[in-house]
Amino acid sequence: MHSTHPGTSGETLAQGRDPQTDQAIQSMHRWSQILDRAFRIPGTRMRFGWDPILGLIPGLGEVSTGLFSLFILIHARRLQVPGIIRARMILNVLIDVVTGAIPFVGDAFDFVWKSNTRNLSLLEKHAGSRLKPGVSDWIFVLGIAAAAAAIVLVPLLVLAAILHELESLLPGTRLFSTILIRL
Repeated sequence: MHSTHPGTSGETLAQGRDPQTDQAIQSMHRWSQILDRAFRIPGTRMRFGWDPILGLIPGLGEVSTGLFSLFILIHARRLQVPGIIRARMILNVLIDVVTGAIPFVGDAFDFVWKSNTRNLSLLEKHAGSRLKPGVSDWIFVLGIAAAAAAIVLVPLLVLAAILHELESLLPGTRLFSTILIRL
């Protein structure tokens, strides 16, 4: 199923892909190496790249990672990667962006959550292959969607319950009804 392409650094590439696709993937591997795995912490297996370092400069880390993420997502679309896999890739980027917005926590998170490496792995696995998305892909996407819905709905439900209780404690007021009418 896989072969080593002559002149590469030993990366395995799926058979049946055109050489232009393989070149694009090899180029993305080089950028991923630079952004996510360029350096190793001595005495450990932990690797990191320029992404968390650039992230210390406001705006610069987000732009560099964002551009590379966009590059991978565009290639995923061109290579007809299944929609659920592209959704998973987008969620990987959103997790990176949302946590990256938290000062210092986001920078520390960049050492662990390498969205571009994850997305490149998904791209390489599904580009030009007949491999179908797995149950884990659906669970990831639906789980994140459910968590996002809960983050929005739970506070609204709590607010509705509080307003309903206030309405029952203050006879003659219509707090809950008034807000619902305006929505």
